Amino acid sequence: TVRNLKISAGAGFIVALTGDIMTMPGLPKVPAAEKIDVDENGKISGLF
Repeated sequence: TVRNLKISAGAGFIVALTGDIMTMPGLPKVPAAEKIDVDENGKISGLF
C-alpha cells in the first residue's frame, strides 16, 4: 500500500512511498567538489 506521496515539483514528478522505502536528498545545482583546489605545494583548500 502507498503510505505517502512526495511531490518533487522541480523535477516534475510524484514519488509514491511504500513499505520501508527511504528516499535520498537531492543534490545541489553546484557540487561542493567544484570548490576544492590543490595548489602547487599540495595544499588542499575549499573543503569546508
